[in-house]
Amino acid sequence: MTSRGKHGFDAARLGRIDAFLKERYLDSGKLPHAQILISRDGEIAHFSSQGAAREGSAKAIDEGSIFRIASMTKPITSVAFMMLVEEGKVAVDTPVADILPEFKDVGVYNGGGAGVPFLTKAPAEPMRMLDLLRHTSGLTYGFQNRSNVDAAYRATKSNAGPVENWHGEHDLDGFIADLARTPLEFSPGQAWNYSVSTDVLGAVVQRVSGMPLDRFLAEKIFAPLKMHDTAFVVPESKADRLTDCYVWAGPGVGRVMYDRGAESVWLRQPKLVSGGGGLASTALDYHRFCLMLANGGELDGVRILGRKTIELMTMNHLPGKSDLASLSKSLFSETTNAGVGFGLGFAVTQDVAKAMIPGSAGEYYWGGMFTTAFFVDPVEKIHMVFMTQLSPSMLYPIRRELKTLIYSALT
Repeated sequence: MTSRGKHGFDAARLGRIDAFLKERYLDSGKLPHAQILISRDGEIAHFSSQGAAREGSAKAIDEGSIFRIASMTKPITSVAFMMLVEEGKVAVDTPVADILPEFKDVGVYNGGGAGVPFLTKAPAEPMRMLDLLRHTSGLTYGFQNRSNVDAAYRATKSNAGPVENWHGEHDLDGFIADLARTPLEFSPGQAWNYSVSTDVLGAVVQRVSGMPLDRFLAEKIFAPLKMHDTAFVVPESKADRLTDCYVWAGPGVGRVMYDRGAESVWLRQPKLVSGGGGLASTALDYHRFCLMLANGGELDGVRILGRKTIELMTMNHLPGKSDLASLSKSLFSETTNAGVGFGLGFAVTQDVAKAMIPGSAGEYYWGGMFTTAFFVDPVEKIHMVFMTQLSPSMLYPIRRELKTLIYSALT
């Protein structure tokens, strides 16, 4: 499956990736399975799958296997929003409250919580769509366990965790109403904090377009790009392709079952459609999404976004051209932060030396909490999609290791 001349890779060095994954992660039981797709110049240069799809079954994962991609949903929702920007229906600097009036009077935390009423102050600047796209909104995640504000998130009905309440009482509008009753952690634009911002952006897409978010993504992105296996719910006809998903339960215990493929919550329609983390997909589908981005917004004659819009999305939009290491308030982040900025939907490498890993300035990437990952390098014309199913994603340095191995195979 590899070609030294055509794709500019050393075939033997590409082959080391599979051996590395098997020895380091599969034989040791750290990961249940591993799938990697590497593309160069618009063609697949390497695609391999290893490990069992489900516990107690000999059937290995293959190119049809469906994985929960969690936060790799975020770039897709961000693209959906930018499609509406291109139609002139909303702008990157539009105040969020213009579209979601629930946020009109939201204040910034100024004391209280943990059973005491919150004290708030007015934000220095209004929350804008830009803040949702780059995670500078002042919103947070309940599972960060670092403030009285995220404790309030955990106490609300719709947002007790990143997954559990997609099947709770609330839809997207109820979720927005709950969020808007809780103070922001900081004034929008003053810090970076990984958050439910992209879920809020999904509500914006829904209100601006007048279409439910899941239908917008299906009709405007997945159908045109032929991403036929990407959705918020895995239909019955594909149920046997959904892999098992695990969570790490601590030293001495290792990984335990989190969501069994055969009886997964992804087999039923969620009430709360999560633009920040709800999709299931395949490596080949996400490969097509990456191809569209790498091609400047177009694939196989279908244009999703304009070339200049993709350029805008992949610039560093952090205040003062800062990086995540200096701006992040987040204990939980999908990235090693030095030399890394944030664009409109994904992290963007600014300084390769500071990142201390091979790569190119201007590459953009993100991952999901089940250790899935992707990156697009427009300089080397490479992109990667990595699939497995283990939470949390920060447990092992596998993303950095894979990136090192891929770049070391370039000739």
